[in-house]
Amino acid sequence: MAAILQPHLPQKPHSIYSYASLARPPHLSRLETATHKTGYVEPLSIDVDDAEGGFFPGFLHLPPDFFSSPPLQDPDSGVRLPASSRGTLPLHHHRTAAILLSGAGGGVTGPSSIYLSLACKLATLGRGIPCLRLDYRYPAKAEACVRDVDAAKAYLHDMYGLDRFVLVGWSMGAAVALAAAADDDRVVGCATLASQPLLKEAHIHALPPRPLLVMHGTADNTVVVGQSQHLWHLYGDGDRMLQVFEEDNHSLSRNAEEAEELLCEFTARCAGVPVSSDERRKVVEAELVEPAERHELMERGGDLRAPERED
Repeated sequence: MAAILQPHLPQKPHSIYSYASLARPPHLSRLETATHKTGYVEPLSIDVDDAEGGFFPGFLHLPPDFFSSPPLQDPDSGVRLPASSRGTLPLHHHRTAAILLSGAGGGVTGPSSIYLSLACKLATLGRGIPCLRLDYRYPAKAEACVRDVDAAKAYLHDMYGLDRFVLVGWSMGAAVALAAAADDDRVVGCATLASQPLLKEAHIHALPPRPLLVMHGTADNTVVVGQSQHLWHLYGDGDRMLQVFEEDNHSLSRNAEEAEELLCEFTARCAGVPVSSDERRKVVEAELVEPAERHELMERGGDLRAPERED
């Protein structure tokens, strides 16, 4: 039977500066050329107000039109806006953000570096979806990671007016995502990749009727595929999808492109963002990270730090 990753001693928080070269995928120009759009990427360090304190780094990908000239009068309050505020407020149709969570080693690129390109694609859709790739303060401590996600949701709401969230998690990050969704109805959907066991089974029971996407490889030597199948069954009837990739490993490296496309379409559906056939071709199917680059980018992004593995 495949092993379950065991917690190691907590690592020290990493600085956003250590990830400076990973703000964008290597071939983002392909997406920009096809769509004639360029989004924003903001490096962040978000404080967490709990007993352990500290901050976690991340990259926030924002749609090209996220900061656009608002009307002279606020449509909600009717209050006339000062001229100085024009060009600094987000459009009102941007309400949903995706938060992408890595595994037991932390990191900002995700399995097979899927997150690196997924974040850009989501932000570039016609009604772009803001997307946060975050590292953890202490990757080995699952409960602290859940508090990191809660802090991320609060930050995105307070600073950007985002009040709906789709959570995507790989390995330990899958259990963290479901725990962070359980008591928060602002989370409108969850996707898991090669999920480790839940922190509590009650977390998955609290998710319906919100959508769930579960993915796993049958050759995963880190977490058995049965774990995700069990998770899918625990969810019960409703809006759920299970995708099993034959002979694929823990990071889904053989089917990374298909997994990325599924995540893009699932997140858009949860956010209520339609994807046209033209966008599917130009955005969803764009290759922003080539197969030969995925492992090296994972290493640079911290996603293969112990105890996480790719096999």
